[in-house]
Amino acid sequence: MSLVELIAQADERGLATSGLACLDRCVPLLGGDDDVLRPLWASLADGEDWGERLDKARAALDTGEVDDDEACVLARRMLGAAPLVLPHSRESLAGTPEAAQLREWADACSVAALQIHRILDAKADGAQSVTARREGSTDAMSPLVAAELRRQVTILELLSAHGAGGLRKALDVSTEGRRVLRAVVSRRARGRV
Repeated sequence: MSLVELIAQADERGLATSGLACLDRCVPLLGGDDDVLRPLWASLADGEDWGERLDKARAALDTGEVDDDEACVLARRMLGAAPLVLPHSRESLAGTPEAAQLREWADACSVAALQIHRILDAKADGAQSVTARREGSTDAMSPLVAAELRRQVTILELLSAHGAGGLRKALDVSTEGRRVLRAVVSRRARGRV
């Protein structure tokens, strides 16, 4: 299945995890440490305090500095657009405005994360658009974009197959992606000096 199809079929927990994982991998662009979003991952597991934890993460990542770098702007938009209400383990948001907002956020995070990886990749990503990548066109993909696409697909497949039991593995996949992006951001910063 293409990434677009996986997002279309994902349940609320899968969407929330997908969006959070995309944001988590892009934390190096926001100047955050590796654990800044860890409380939000805990919220996905326990179904509690998402809004409060999201506010704390936003405050921790608000440096007061404005970076107009396109990749940084995209990462900030992901964080800013995160919904304040997420599904609780005992209740569903299906059919509500909150569910629509969650799906929209997860989809936007997917696009933004792929675009960020495309911007930061030292190798050209061919002529295909990010939309085409999400729909399954993988011709001449750059390595960084290909890896990000694989991570997004893997996380959605884990949540689809294992539900809440897939959260730990999804976090592991995202953590590895964050390490890769942190190295890329570090190389890029050294190149600007």
